Amino acid sequence: MTNAGKIGRPLGRALAHIFLIGVGAFFMSPFLWMVSTSLKADDELFLWPPKWIPSTILWSNYPDAIEYIPFFTYLGNSLLIALLATAGVLVSCPIVGYSLARIPWRGSKALFAATLAVMMIPGQVTMIPIFITFKHLGWVNTSIPLWLPAFFGAPFYIFLLRQFFMGLPKELEDAARIDGAGEFRIYAGIMLPLCRPALLTVALFQFMGSWTDYQGPLIYLSEESQYTMMLGVAAFRLQHGAEWQMMMATLVMITVPVILLYFFVQKAFIRGITFTGIK
Repeated sequence: MTNAGKIGRPLGRALAHIFLIGVGAFFMSPFLWMVSTSLKADDELFLWPPKWIPSTILWSNYPDAIEYIPFFTYLGNSLLIALLATAGVLVSCPIVGYSLARIPWRGSKALFAATLAVMMIPGQVTMIPIFITFKHLGWVNTSIPLWLPAFFGAPFYIFLLRQFFMGLPKELEDAARIDGAGEFRIYAGIMLPLCRPALLTVALFQFMGSWTDYQGPLIYLSEESQYTMMLGVAAFRLQHGAEWQMMMATLVMITVPVILLYFFVQKAFIRGITFTGIK
């Protein structure tokens, strides 16, 4: 290797790292500004030029934010809905994805095509018919419409899991059948544990979607005692005005659990996304 090559490769790697750090800082800046605002006093909120580091860091904004809204009520509602919806997709989607990927049966290709077609329908098209259905069932103003549909499957997650199941070796199920295992035992005892990276990916997507959902609670919930965090913060701002530092403190407390969840499952998340595209 020439001297130019020895110098150029580390230099290129260093430039790539500098570029990636810059891009990361750019995308992190809204979150960092939210944290900064949550620690400021009133007189520093709208300074120009903006002040990133407050003169006096007010940690008291966080306990004040908890008292500012019924924080733990909203938190409990959000957590319950997110956990139930996540459990729903983990129960329903893997078994459908497995049947489409590994079990030959008449109509499976047509059903898979229909699943892909449903993914292309905008949510605004089905919003009113679904609302009318839940209204006739008497479930409006309850949390049921926010988590029950997850137990009937989600097209994107079914597609994701089907692709993952298709990448698993066929010899595993052939060996299990020779040992006398039935189809459900093959699914539950062999294939499902191997699908753990994809399942964690699905769980992360669904939890984040339910945790940060604003439109669903806005449509179906009308009593304050049933509000989620997102809806509760928005409703309180409209009714009582904006206490920006306390609202930002609340949003930081909402965001941090999702960030921590991602860091705990990021390796499995990346594996799930990567292996899904490999057949």
